[in-house]
Amino acid sequence: MHIQDSHWPSTSAVGPAGAMSAATGNGRGDGARSTPLRVDAQRNLEHVLRAAREVFGELGYGAPMEDVARRARVGVGTVYRRFPSKDVLVRRIAEEETSRLTDQARAALGQEDEPWSALSRFLRTSVASGAGRLLPPHVLRVGVAEDDPQEPDSLLVDEARVPQQRYPSATELRLVEQRTAAEQDDAGAATLLEVVGQLVERARGAGELRPDVTVADVLLVIATAAPSLPDPAQQAAASARLLDILLEGLRSRPA
Repeated sequence: MHIQDSHWPSTSAVGPAGAMSAATGNGRGDGARSTPLRVDAQRNLEHVLRAAREVFGELGYGAPMEDVARRARVGVGTVYRRFPSKDVLVRRIAEEETSRLTDQARAALGQEDEPWSALSRFLRTSVASGAGRLLPPHVLRVGVAEDDPQEPDSLLVDEARVPQQRYPSATELRLVEQRTAAEQDDAGAATLLEVVGQLVERARGAGELRPDVTVADVLLVIATAAPSLPDPAQQAAASARLLDILLEGLRSRPA
């Protein structure tokens, strides 16, 4: 199975001259406006966001903006007018994906009484939606310190165990220097980890989840069980089969 690398881009990918005028104070190129978008502008925005999800899902966050523009069938200048740098577009997609995963986890908590059913429902829903191909690196890396041996739920993920994500070096990781955007990232990640943590604790408390399984392991399942294959039917079948195997590995076994 071939799993695409995902890159977290640097701020060097800035659009054409004058494109920065579209930036807003919250780090999102499509921030609040005094008047609604024209119908054609709104349609172009939706096309760009859909294309970005598809392209980044297939090629990783290192895919160039030109690929997004071609998939959206708009000029690259149109993309940069909405998102003045690739970082801004990546943050928008990552933020939406984190929020979507959080909603899926909450839905599983609220609609499934059985702890194992809730956890497996969340995993199946998130993998089927392709969430693993868009998990932002800051979500996978956020966690409590590992220096407390009594802490069972260290959320730090060993980079070597996440084949789908290639984390950039310190020199590559030059994200948009906007405090509010960083705070939004942290808040979104913390909320996701908290809700997924509730699923993990419930399943572990019911004796249905292996005691050594952590929230990081659950995120790792999402990241590895959503391969990107050219044929949709093959992709769905491969994801379902791989997830079945991974779920069996998460379940506790009678002593």
